Amino acid sequence: MTGYYDLVLGLIPVALVGLTAALTAVGLGLTTAVPVAASVPVALIGHAMFVNTPDDEADASREHTTQVAPVNAD
Repeated sequence: MTGYYDLVLGLIPVALVGLTAALTAVGLGLTTAVPVAASVPVALIGHAMFVNTPDDEADASREHTTQVAPVNAD
């Protein structure tokens, strides 16, 4: 099952390489295209870290699970 953080990790290199290629194809220089394109992965990382925090996802998954007694290994 692909989660939000899996998608973010996959989009980071895709956005960086894809936008850099698109910007250089439009006519921007490579030294300008890379920092401009890097703003999108930085925004994705910022969203994943500060807006949709891992604690939010853990809280949501805990709401949908049932309470199970711990296993006694003795």
